[in-house]
Amino acid sequence: MIKHIVMWNVRGNTPSEKAHAVDRIKAAFEGLTGKIPGLLNLEVGADVSCIDYACDVVLYSEFDSAESLAQYAVHAEHLRVKAELGDLRVARHQVDYEAPL
Repeated sequence: MIKHIVMWNVRGNTPSEKAHAVDRIKAAFEGLTGKIPGLLNLEVGADVSCIDYACDVVLYSEFDSAESLAQYAVHAEHLRVKAELGDLRVARHQVDYEAPL
């Protein structure tokens, strides 16, 4: 199993603007459930710590193999979501790692 974790800081001058951006990200990625072969689990969470070095939102997903993750990266639905949300982020961090099933 491959775990794929992506964290973003989002655009917004107010907490309300940032919350709206996080809601859009959450809805868009959750809409991928059941559409991507090999995607076993997907969850999106908004930061509640409010510490200055925290990211605003995290995507946690699990894939059955590295090949499935690679196919996800170029899948039409994933590319659509990336294009739809591209202007919302100001920073992105990613970690992919292998984990036992």
